[in-house]
Amino acid sequence: MGSHLGNTGLDLVNTLVNIYLFLMMLRFLLQASRADYYNPLSQSVVKITQPVVRPFQSVLGPVMGRFDLATLAAGFVLKVVVMVALLQLAGVSMPRIDSLALAAFAFLASTILDIYFYALLIMIILSWVAPRASHPGALLVMQLVEPIMAPVRRVIPPLGMLDLSPIVVFIGINLIDGIVIGSLIRTVASGTPALLAVF
Repeated sequence: MGSHLGNTGLDLVNTLVNIYLFLMMLRFLLQASRADYYNPLSQSVVKITQPVVRPFQSVLGPVMGRFDLATLAAGFVLKVVVMVALLQLAGVSMPRIDSLALAAFAFLASTILDIYFYALLIMIILSWVAPRASHPGALLVMQLVEPIMAPVRRVIPPLGMLDLSPIVVFIGINLIDGIVIGSLIRTVASGTPALLAVF
């Protein structure tokens, strides 16, 4: 997902925005998983992302249920705006709206998969080195991945001390990333190759 704009300044801006979008999608997933809102790390994520999310909350309203649509919409719009701005600064003509929307959707979906991938990796490492960890970060990771692990455990229950559900989820993430996200990226590349530079 690296940038190839050929300009260090634009590359840096794109990277910083993508990190911010990572935090926004983390906020979206923490809400979806009903993670502890008062966890200090949850509070930090909310405070960092609130300046961008707040205007969308005034339009879409507060969070209802599990899905924070304001955060999702804010992330989508931010990615589209930044892609247009960076391409314009790089001297690339304005892409088609549908290509921009598809690229932004693919980026956010890919970011969500990345978050789950890293969270699962951290969870597996913690289960080896600190299975009873009570650090706020460890608790948050467990709360984040539990909604996607629980359905798998119901189908494939743990075999004694061996829990196969993380492996199954890893395979699922890789399949979705390779087939679904890969297909979206190829579609974007075939229509507007320049968008991959700011993906």
